[in-house]
Amino acid sequence: MSLSPQFLDEIRARTSLSGVIGKQVKLTRAGREWKACCPFHKEKTPSFTINDEKGFYHCFGCGAHGDAIRFLTDARGLPFMDAVKELADSAGMDLPAPDPRAQEKAERASSLYEVMDAAARWFGEQLGGVEGGDARSYLQRRGIGDATRQRFGFGFAPDSRSKLKTALKQFGPEKLIEAGLVIEPEGGKEPYDRFRGRLMIPIRDQRGRVIAFGGRIIGEGEPKYLNSPETPLFDKGRTLYNLDRAGQASRNASRLIVVEGYMDVIALDQGGIAESVAPLGTAVTEGQLERLWRLVPCPILCFDGDAAGQKASLRAALRALPHVGPGRSLGFVTMPPGQDPDDLLRSKGRPALEALLDRPEALVDRIWREEVAAEPIGTPEQKAGLRRRLLDHASTIADPDVREQYRSEFMTRFNELTRPKQREWSRNGPARGGRGFVPQRQASAQAKALGSAGLGAQWSRAVLQGLLRHPGIIADHAEAIAALSFSDRPSARLRDAMLSAAMLNGELDQQRLNTILADMGASAFVEELRLQHSLAFSFTRRDADPERASRDLVLVIETLAARPGLDAALEAATARLKEDGDEAAFQEQQRLRAARDEVERQLATLIEGDAG
Repeated sequence: MSLSPQFLDEIRARTSLSGVIGKQVKLTRAGREWKACCPFHKEKTPSFTINDEKGFYHCFGCGAHGDAIRFLTDARGLPFMDAVKELADSAGMDLPAPDPRAQEKAERASSLYEVMDAAARWFGEQLGGVEGGDARSYLQRRGIGDATRQRFGFGFAPDSRSKLKTALKQFGPEKLIEAGLVIEPEGGKEPYDRFRGRLMIPIRDQRGRVIAFGGRIIGEGEPKYLNSPETPLFDKGRTLYNLDRAGQASRNASRLIVVEGYMDVIALDQGGIAESVAPLGTAVTEGQLERLWRLVPCPILCFDGDAAGQKASLRAALRALPHVGPGRSLGFVTMPPGQDPDDLLRSKGRPALEALLDRPEALVDRIWREEVAAEPIGTPEQKAGLRRRLLDHASTIADPDVREQYRSEFMTRFNELTRPKQREWSRNGPARGGRGFVPQRQASAQAKALGSAGLGAQWSRAVLQGLLRHPGIIADHAEAIAALSFSDRPSARLRDAMLSAAMLNGELDQQRLNTILADMGASAFVEELRLQHSLAFSFTRRDADPERASRDLVLVIETLAARPGLDAALEAATARLKEDGDEAAFQEQQRLRAARDEVERQLATLIEGDAG
């Protein structure tokens, strides 16, 4: 079986070299690299280094050097194909099916590098010739000097259908067509040059080999930019312009900047910022993100300040979200409206751009800002829509720890946005800010009057302690909890805060509820409440069976919530009996009195003794 260079490069790109070597050698982090005692010769002081970014290991003691495939063949003695198969399996790649034509294809692809190199040289010669005058003038207007022009290998494609084809005729039309330099029309017509009347910009792979071209029209015409088509050398969705040069620069600068196009990269480089790359006319892909993360943990996207640029940055954010993890994220810089990095450099210089790059917006902030601005949140339905969108975004994250952090962060911000913040908790309730949850009680005047005395301190403490221990019941029994009449204002405020948390977050656990209450400044009051003695129920004990405790807590809450209405009805029936003295009033009074006695009996049976 013959494996193409592109397939082997893909395996290397998807393989963590330190992960492979670390399975049999103890590694120690050394800056951006790893160190170990060499597995190929005996030594006491580590001289064996592994560089994941460059994809190779090297021993300064014995000279051993290679990539992941070489390590498996030399250190473990695997045959080449077995080593490749093991790495391919780990990377989730399938080996190409055995095909006698594969060898021929691989050799043909290899020879395409020669074609592309020859084309780049020829385009460069044309830029310096008579026909390249307009292209040179364009570069001058853009402020691109000769040194930059040489560094990036600018060229020019004359406005002709056959000059390139004639100049490279030694390769034959088939090679030129396969390399994407010449177009073969349908119907057996004569092939013609793809790039005509354009400033030519070579696109290189990570090893610095020319694999494609981008052409910018000189004068009028469409499209403004034209890229090479997909070829055996060029996979647009996995290639980043300038990655070959930006790799080392990003290690020196400890950052990597992603801009929209070639000219932005070139302008930044000429302005002294060499660590920049650009996608090639498409949204940032998963394959490009993987290449970015191999260089730095948090690349900075610096797209244009217009609507299209901001839309592209959001697409990149959402595409990256499922793949983020510890040490893998994105930062975002928003350019001034209507400007790109080149414009800002020209108008205000490098300090203005650096000021933006020094304060990139975090990925979580970028998504939050977009969703909050997406539509109004003036109604419950709109608030619910925002909450659902945020939770949907968080749910796409594969890493469970990061997913939970995003969910927590989104919900904390959502809570702060949709209710006034209660900054301080005291015996008189929040010192400043809004009222939080305000229960809507519908009760008679008599019930309100009777309920004004409240539950009493011990009942209040017992219920609140139970809710703090078993917050999972709050969402399903919010109406009964809201109907409870607490005798002191801080307890009522705490109850309302727990109801607000359940309304916004659904079913709660202790950790989540504690975090929300702490954000509201209620921690001191909660801790004081937990330490106070109260009536002893299963739900106030630490060692109680959770299922029984939750069931008892619900029963107590529903019973206490019903008692004020029952007492008010009994009082009204007693008043009618005194006034009318008839049998019906007497029977009603007796029925209500029995019901109230049953309520008291039920509550008494749930009291266990000393509080836990």
